[in-house]
Amino acid sequence: MAIRQEDFPAVRACIFDMDGLLINSEDIITNSINLVLQKYGRPAITGSIRARIMGVPDSTNNDIFHNWAQLSITREKFANEYKGELHRNLPNCKPMPGSETLLSALSHARNINGEPILLGLASSTKTESYSLKVTQPETKQLLDLIHPDRRILGGDSRLRHGRGKPAPDSYLLALQELNSASQNPIMPNECLVFEDSVTGVEAGRRAGMRVVWVPHPDVAVEYESRKKDVLAGRCRTSDLGDEWQLGEVDDGWAECISSLEAFDYEKYGIHTT
Repeated sequence: MAIRQEDFPAVRACIFDMDGLLINSEDIITNSINLVLQKYGRPAITGSIRARIMGVPDSTNNDIFHNWAQLSITREKFANEYKGELHRNLPNCKPMPGSETLLSALSHARNINGEPILLGLASSTKTESYSLKVTQPETKQLLDLIHPDRRILGGDSRLRHGRGKPAPDSYLLALQELNSASQNPIMPNECLVFEDSVTGVEAGRRAGMRVVWVPHPDVAVEYESRKKDVLAGRCRTSDLGDEWQLGEVDDGWAECISSLEAFDYEKYGIHTT
């Protein structure tokens, strides 16, 4: 039987995605794609295509992107030139609006039972890219609010068969790290996931965690008619199976907000003072 909205336990941990949620790397990624497209006389990526590939590992090497782009170069050549643009541009990443305030507040917050809120990261980004993205002092300071042992990146060898989102593995591994020194283990439904992508929301729901979805405007427009399905993790972004992991429409496990600045601490029983 599904847990009713009013029956949720106190939040004991918040686990964050990174790209497009905490830092503006998704916009930099899009600009890097567009620089290569422009070089070969192709139009800038559309909001619809951007929404469909956002949060998907290795998305610029898939059929969705290349069937749309119709480039005159091979996928391998595109990948090499795109990688070069990323290396030049990712060091310019900056915190997203509200991210510094939210993480700082949560790092000192307590739940309704007086327990501290633990912070974790579950990102698809690889270690090399992560290092580039935290080049700016304010970006590094932001991510340093999350202990290094509690940052799960895409290349982590502990992820089963290297499975990325929408599989729940990265969120469950982050929870494992949060529990590594705990005498009172945190349960999945005591975790609050923050995500910007549709695949990420599905991953959080599959992990049995509550989710706050903060979509990029392009993603919000693309999925407006399917918002309830997104929040339930039921947008069929993969063929993982395991239907039992998914939520139900309007089950109260997830919500959508416009930005991190709009997060309602009181709604989740989180006290920041």
